[in-house]
Amino acid sequence: MAKRKGLTFYEKKQKISKEMIHEIFSTLFYCFAAILLACVIVFSFGMKISMIGVSMTPSLYNGQEVLINRFAYKLFSPKRGDIIAFLPNGNTNSHYYLKRVIGLPGEKVQIIGGYVYIDGELLEEDESYDKIADAGIAETEIRLGTDEYFVLGDNRNMSEDSRSGNIGPVNRDNITGKAWFHMGCEEETMGFVK
Repeated sequence: MAKRKGLTFYEKKQKISKEMIHEIFSTLFYCFAAILLACVIVFSFGMKISMIGVSMTPSLYNGQEVLINRFAYKLFSPKRGDIIAFLPNGNTNSHYYLKRVIGLPGEKVQIIGGYVYIDGELLEEDESYDKIADAGIAETEIRLGTDEYFVLGDNRNMSEDSRSGNIGPVNRDNITGKAWFHMGCEEETMGFVK
């Protein structure tokens, strides 16, 4: 019988080779290792806390979960504009506070006419911050020590922060870490903290 010439429509069955199996298991292993490494890094250097209150609105919302980088300030010092987590006066019975760093060690901070002055100069800030109604203890000039930071909430008139006598300037030893990543909020977004 003569062989037909032309197109044929049949699939060649693929055999599973050792190389293919090795490639699949190799990919699965590397994915698992990457996830494991990410978890170890997050749990070793990170800490999850919840934002309590509206003092950091609109940056952070009440009940929002925030991942804190506990390692960041072992290498570097907090910078102006960082959002830090701290225990007020080192009180371990308190909840963690999240506030924005305004004044740095050695600086003089004062609130005059609702605005923040650092070393006698008006602090250039985002226009979204409200004019401060109550200067608190910062009505008179505060000279920060070598390990002290002056912090404010972004919602300036609804925040208990360094203006309050029971908190005052925050000592570096009481700072737990830098706000790193926020999870879920009213807008259902996730992202790095600004």
